[in-house]
Amino acid sequence: MDIRIKSLVAAVCAAPLLVTAQPKSASDGIAEYRKMLEDGNPAELFEAKGEDLWKQARGPKKATLEKCDLGLGPGVVKGAWVQLPRYFADTAKVQDVESRLVTCMATLQGFDADELIKTPFGRGEMANITALATWITAESRGRKFSVPQGHPEEQRFYELGKRAFFFRGGPMDFSCASCHATDGKRIRLQELPNLTKNPGDGIGFAAWPAYRVSQGAMWSMQLRLNDCYRQQRFPYPGFASDLTVALGVYMGVNAKGAESIAPAIKR
Repeated sequence: MDIRIKSLVAAVCAAPLLVTAQPKSASDGIAEYRKMLEDGNPAELFEAKGEDLWKQARGPKKATLEKCDLGLGPGVVKGAWVQLPRYFADTAKVQDVESRLVTCMATLQGFDADELIKTPFGRGEMANITALATWITAESRGRKFSVPQGHPEEQRFYELGKRAFFFRGGPMDFSCASCHATDGKRIRLQELPNLTKNPGDGIGFAAWPAYRVSQGAMWSMQLRLNDCYRQQRFPYPGFASDLTVALGVYMGVNAKGAESIAPAIKR
């Protein structure tokens, strides 16, 4: 066959591939951007700080947190995050990782729990709680979520979290469900996960805490929820309140089987 005919046939055969090639979506571009940043995720600095704080003798009692029970026994950290929030008999409350840290810092180290809770995000001991939570979550990276529902209080908190998730109000008549209850929604070119069901590995609840590049700060789950209420134009919920813990139970139970990638990195 003449070389010119061969070239023409090859060009014709390749044409359909050129026609069907699709440009990358905005979400694909964002995913690539996050992937590029993963190797240098500043969350690693907070992880290191959190591990150091866990082992430091601090507070009025000059004690470490190495006897803190996160649900799997005193001092057991690996695997604890993916089973939180959960019911704790010593406080008779359902607690997430941050509220549990407040309890441990108060009982083991002698800190004033009320003062800890009132401290603004990113300052003083609140910044330390965020670092501790970052390290604790990192110790469960790659594990599957299995937030317990065996205790009546855990079941009650799930229902409370569900009601809070769908509650509409405020000047915008928004709810958590306004953004996160259906498939295919987007905001600022980003896809919004449907948190009423398992959104998949490393998505939604399974990605927080996370380092926010745009703020240059580490965001805990409590801060993430706080900011969601800001965007809804609601009053800020109290730190480690039953409301925020219940929302964590609702999202955590719905994420059963999803793999945690926390601490992640966000735009």
